[in-house]
Amino acid sequence: MQFKSEVQKIIDHLHKMEVFDSQDILDRSRKGYETMAFQLSGKKESIAIMEEINIPQNTHSIPCIIYRPSNEKKKKTSAIIYLHGGWFVSGSIETHDAVIRKLANATGSVVIFIDYRLAPEYPFPAGLEDINAASEWIINNSTALGIDENNIGVAGDSAGGALAISLATQLRTQLKFQILIYPAADNTLSTPSWETYKNGPVTNKEEAYRVWNWYLSSSEDKENPLAIPILIKDFKDVPPALVILAEHDPLLDEGVHLINNMKEGGVMVETLLYKDMVHGFMHMGGVLKEVQESVEKMASFAHKHFI
Repeated sequence: MQFKSEVQKIIDHLHKMEVFDSQDILDRSRKGYETMAFQLSGKKESIAIMEEINIPQNTHSIPCIIYRPSNEKKKKTSAIIYLHGGWFVSGSIETHDAVIRKLANATGSVVIFIDYRLAPEYPFPAGLEDINAASEWIINNSTALGIDENNIGVAGDSAGGALAISLATQLRTQLKFQILIYPAADNTLSTPSWETYKNGPVTNKEEAYRVWNWYLSSSEDKENPLAIPILIKDFKDVPPALVILAEHDPLLDEGVHLINNMKEGGVMVETLLYKDMVHGFMHMGGVLKEVQESVEKMASFAHKHFI
């Protein structure tokens, strides 16, 4: 299989990358994700302010990080809730800091990163419950946060894309848009693209089976559309979507399937297919120009739907 030279260099680098030496496959997965993002994301943009808050719940608190863009001017600014990827089991502010800074500056919006609980320690629906609770708190406290409650969107990559559409189907008209970046939409892994890229690059079928089983702990969960976006049937009043896909990605076909389902359900959908790109390319801004291009496309989409 042929890849463009920049992508091939990244693939070669990932094969050689040394990560945390542990017998625990979960530890290796989490540390490997952090190492990839750290080494490939490139120089981080400056922003005006980065604030950490904790949203209290009955049994725990939900950490969130608020990114205020360098060009923020309005007293009440538009906002984007960001949900990170990492196969529901990994990912953090360390893996996504560079991307979120770019998104905040490009959109001129406050971006709020929700650090939701992860499987397997906290399987579905724990992470989504955190996201629902945090999003409700953000909307209810919008004035204190200096954001416009009527101008809020959601974005997420990979597993975060699955969580973003789940949030959008619950909040519906309370959100102006959803941005889904190579979303993890189907746990069956039965599409042609999964067969083509079952051994990678970046992610593989063995890993995907393992993490879906960690995330979905019961047979009922495996039939829940809030966990598996490809099962969503009710798209009434779901906000417009921008879906970003990568050509050399095992998740490509399920992303296309999800797009078709949304369109059939009446959702306005724009699609961007990045030729030559691989899963997780948004973490590779230090090498790939497509990262900045995609951020600019996201910003244009957001500006079109904000009031």
